[in-house]
Amino acid sequence: MIAELIAEIGPLWQERHHSALTSRPRRRAVGAGARYKLVFVDRLLATPVHLRHGATHDVLACWFGVDRSTITRAIGEVRPLLAGRGCTVAPDVRLHTLAEVIDHLGASGQSGIIDGTEIRVRRPAAGRKDREKFISGKNKQNAVKSMVLTDADGRLLFCSPAQPGSCADITHARQLGLVKHLVDGPTVEILADAGYQGLGAQTGGRVVTPPHRKFKKNAPDWYEEIHERQRKTHSSRRIRVEHGIAHLKNWRALARHHGRREHMSDTIQAIAGLLSHQQTATRGPGQPR
Repeated sequence: MIAELIAEIGPLWQERHHSALTSRPRRRAVGAGARYKLVFVDRLLATPVHLRHGATHDVLACWFGVDRSTITRAIGEVRPLLAGRGCTVAPDVRLHTLAEVIDHLGASGQSGIIDGTEIRVRRPAAGRKDREKFISGKNKQNAVKSMVLTDADGRLLFCSPAQPGSCADITHARQLGLVKHLVDGPTVEILADAGYQGLGAQTGGRVVTPPHRKFKKNAPDWYEEIHERQRKTHSSRRIRVEHGIAHLKNWRALARHHGRREHMSDTIQAIAGLLSHQQTATRGPGQPR
């Protein structure tokens, strides 16, 4: 996998690096001066190690024999390139946008499953006007939120950019354009939890959520039995997205994020791309988990 990443990311990194060197006035030719102590292969290797195991920049600096700032700069360069790779669903097929995911599900005749996941982050500094918007209404903790979409087998297809934790799941889905993509795109069934109730009516029933309760009090025994059976049936169909989120959270960078919040979107999407590539390589397309 590392060899594939080197072949894919290397030219992109070199192009961006050369563009940065030539974009400003220079007294020396491009390429003059001291050579990097941390070569590209080591820069690429340090980034997945940091994302997967949560190794601090100080530890990585000792490992590679460079300064901490060099590791910070290297990860900052490589992480956006990894985030732009998209999710791999086949050796030659990658999905980058929500519209591509909907088209893929429609072409393959599969159902999709969506859910929101929260990642704890550091509390914004005192005095910031937007300090409270990161507080999650569900967990009462400072967090950012991402919408995860998998297929019926739990294969990761899409992770959205991060939003503050106070954003509701249904609001986030609407902001991403899920309703428009489902209405204008192919006929696709999307399974969701109760946090997305209301999208079914907007999408012509394409978003399927748990059944509403018709009785708030003193429900008949026969109704309780039917409602519970329907709820469990729906829950058993959408449990695969929870497995997909669990695989994401196994990466230490998403267990609890101690870095800058503005890097969370790239971090989430970089991990999603690496994880989906690994799943495709080890299990092969169409194989069960």
